[in-house]
Amino acid sequence: MAVIRVDKGKCQGHALCYAVDPDLYPLDDDGFSALTIKEIDDAQVADAERGVEACPERAIAVET
Repeated sequence: MAVIRVDKGKCQGHALCYAVDPDLYPLDDDGFSALTIKEIDDAQVADAERGVEACPERAIAVET
């Protein structure tokens, strides 16, 4: 298992993580990440890391 963490204080609503995988990175009604912490299985880690790389604010971390 791995964990995705989003620092909502850093999120600026670019939604680039959502563009990578909307199921892993849902948005709230204002276009900001609705995710704080989410457990994912090992098969989702590569997609989650693409979301990390897409975030210009570096607001996302994946911990394995």
